[in-house]
Amino acid sequence: MQVSDAAGGTPNARERILAASYRLFARRGILGVGVDEVIERAHVAKATFYKHFPSKNDLVLAYLDRREREWTVGLVEAGSEKLADGPEERLLAIFDVFEEWFASDDFDGIAFITVLLEMGRSHPLGQASIQHLAHLRAIVSARAADAGLRDPEEFARSWQILMKGSIIAALEGDPGAAQRAKAMAATLIEQYR
Repeated sequence: MQVSDAAGGTPNARERILAASYRLFARRGILGVGVDEVIERAHVAKATFYKHFPSKNDLVLAYLDRREREWTVGLVEAGSEKLADGPEERLLAIFDVFEEWFASDDFDGIAFITVLLEMGRSHPLGQASIQHLAHLRAIVSARAADAGLRDPEEFARSWQILMKGSIIAALEGDPGAAQRAKAMAATLIEQYR
């Protein structure tokens, strides 16, 4: 989604900064990207950058929020809902979404884990990442509850391990990671019935 400025047509400065940083952060992490590079890629002045984002941390928080909207909600939640009917099937369809994502040029790992690993759990950006991962887990927990599975929160924690593990395996170059995780996920559903 592009936000146009008042002159019409072109993305506004804030949007250009977010778009440039999104691509950079997703591919290289936040520690590997400096503010000057974002400013250059977004074609904005330094003063304009700091008007919209008083610090790099503010930019990273906006990036994580966008990642949740586009990846957690837009890709994982909505994508798996389109592929399946019923809560158990929607749970399993998450790995079908992953399989397609892993094979795409957009596959870049999971930003929340990357930021958490880079910053640590006590850093505000690490804490933000933990909250975004909790939202993803809440989606799984709600589907588990809808499916009548016992202890949906505990189920979601185990499920999330399968999700994270499949992402890491795909980053390592394993083309079958999503389907292997899906097979294990089916067994997990059986255990929680």
